Amino acid sequence: MAGKNYTLDKLLRKKARMLALAGDPTRLRILCFMFDHKEACVSEISKGLNMSIASISHHLQIMKEEGFFKTNRMGTKICYTLEDTEFVNLMKNCVELSSV
Repeated sequence: MAGKNYTLDKLLRKKARMLALAGDPTRLRILCFMFDHKEACVSEISKGLNMSIASISHHLQIMKEEGFFKTNRMGTKICYTLEDTEFVNLMKNCVELSSV
């Protein structure tokens, strides 16, 4: 098994953080909502998940910092769109597979 390096380097730490973020039940619910809606404002996500705007905003900000979302301001509203990354697409596939 020579040749592979299993050192806990910067890239592996980032992957672990992204998996941990996506594995949080609230964040997973947000991802599922966004997989269905593609783009939504905080108030729409809050209403769809029956959670407070403050809580949703907190989770979205953390996920945005890790590259899950990009934002767009529409007047006083901040709307989120899923980033088209390999990780986000893998998460979408995982969520879709789990519902089969």
